[in-house]
Amino acid sequence: MSVQSLKKRNNALADPVKQLEYLSSGIFANGELPTFKESLKKHKIETLRPTGLEILQINLGYMCNQVCEHCHVDAGPDRKEIMTRETMQHCLEVLRTTGAHTLDLTGGAPEMNPHFRWFVEEASKIGVKDLIVRSNLTILNANKKYYDLPDFFKDHGVHVVSSMPHWTRGKTDRQRGDGVFDRSIKALKALNERGYGMPGSDLKLDLVYNPAGAFLPANQDDMEKDFKKALKEDFDISFNQLFAITNLPISRFLEYLIASENYEDYMYSLVEAFNPAAARGVMCTNTISVSWDGFLYDCDFNQMLDLKVNHPIKHISDYQEKELLERDIILSQHCYGCTAGSGSSCQGTVA
Repeated sequence: MSVQSLKKRNNALADPVKQLEYLSSGIFANGELPTFKESLKKHKIETLRPTGLEILQINLGYMCNQVCEHCHVDAGPDRKEIMTRETMQHCLEVLRTTGAHTLDLTGGAPEMNPHFRWFVEEASKIGVKDLIVRSNLTILNANKKYYDLPDFFKDHGVHVVSSMPHWTRGKTDRQRGDGVFDRSIKALKALNERGYGMPGSDLKLDLVYNPAGAFLPANQDDMEKDFKKALKEDFDISFNQLFAITNLPISRFLEYLIASENYEDYMYSLVEAFNPAAARGVMCTNTISVSWDGFLYDCDFNQMLDLKVNHPIKHISDYQEKELLERDIILSQHCYGCTAGSGSSCQGTVA
């Protein structure tokens, strides 16, 4: 499915309720496949509960300079949802008063939020151990107002995590749009020039791989070796780690699965690869996801399905860590994506 055709038809399952209904119907409703909760119980896992807040993941808005086929956020240039400075203040207060050691900024393109730089500066003053910005790379050379971002990142010790579908132009551009590969390479070179991803440097540069079709990612360590070898030999580019993330059957990827008639086969693959060890280590146990308007979710996938936390406290302005630790994590069939094989989280495999 091309980026252009996706733009025209990505409203077919835009309603989170319709997505959840679809995920709970068919092969799950008739018992052909066990539901996610049934798979947990089979392995004597009654439910999933948070263990403590370590990572505060914040979506600064759905606006993006790209429209990627696998994007579970439905991000794009036409999205207007943007986090306000007031909501950011509440997020900063949570960082100050909890044990969260990692701030993970996502989007869209988080850099397009008008308060992005202010927020990064304020967060760095707090002394967050790991300040992550999930950059699509092309934003760094999309417009002259972003050209200095590599220097800004360096000055504030930002950990850059960047999407890179493949080390070849064809596969990358098919998933993310024409010209994306060349612009990504240019951005990676600019980051390397500042010390990012280089031997002996404290500036971290990690890449993220998402499969370009209806299949699970290969072994993360093996893929990392292939990526490093190819990018070094072809472009003299270095980076630290590769995170392999499974595409979850929601949003644009769910549409793709349905349109390409791969939905059932893909769900069979996820269910057959269910790993109870990965289920025990999923990111929702130590992470809270905050939407652009400040609502709280167990993960950013639940955020896209509008599944707010199962607790009376639902907004960052009312955050109380002790109380929120008593909640059960909300689960549905899409959770199979995080528990297949070695597991999948925003930091790559988990088991």
